[in-house]
Amino acid sequence: MINDFVFGKYENERAKEIIPTIKSLINNAREADVPIIYVCDTHSEDDHEFSIWEKHALEGTEGSKVIPQFEIKDEDYIVEKSKYSAFFGTELEDILENLGVEKVVLTGVLTHICVQHTAADAFFRGYDVLIPADAVEDVEDEPHEKALNFMKENYNVDVVNRDKLMESW
Repeated sequence: MINDFVFGKYENERAKEIIPTIKSLINNAREADVPIIYVCDTHSEDDHEFSIWEKHALEGTEGSKVIPQFEIKDEDYIVEKSKYSAFFGTELEDILENLGVEKVVLTGVLTHICVQHTAADAFFRGYDVLIPADAVEDVEDEPHEKALNFMKENYNVDVVNRDKLMESW
C-alpha cells in the first residue's frame, strides 16, 4: 500500500476501500505484539519492469512510500522490493527468521501480482500464508477472485475472515 498504487501513478479506488480494514489489522496486530512489516515497491530509473509497466515507485520518491494513513512505528519493519515478490532480492526472509515467524498475513495490492507472487515465495519457503480477503484488492473482480482461488489451490493459502484472524492473535 504505497502512494503510487493508491493515490498516485496507478491510483486505485478499490485500494482506497481497503485502507480501514488494513489499518484495523495493523492496530490489532500491534496490540497483540504481532510484528508489522511494510513492503514498498521501489525501483531504479532503469528497472527492467518498466518494459512492461510505466515508471512508478521510483526510489527516493513519495510514490514509493507507505501511504500516510498507516502510521509507521519505530518497531515496524520496512522492506524495499523491486520485483513482484516481497522475498526476491530483499531481507524479508532474514527478518522473518529472526522473528521466529511461521505464518505470514498478506494484505495490499494487487492480488494477482504482488500478493500472489509473495504468497508463492512464502509457500516455497515453508511459511503458512493467510490472506484476509477484505484486506487485498485488485483493479477489478475477475483477476482478484482468480488470484485468490489460484493461491488457495496451489499454495494452500488460507483466505481468512479478518475478525477471526484478529481474535486468533
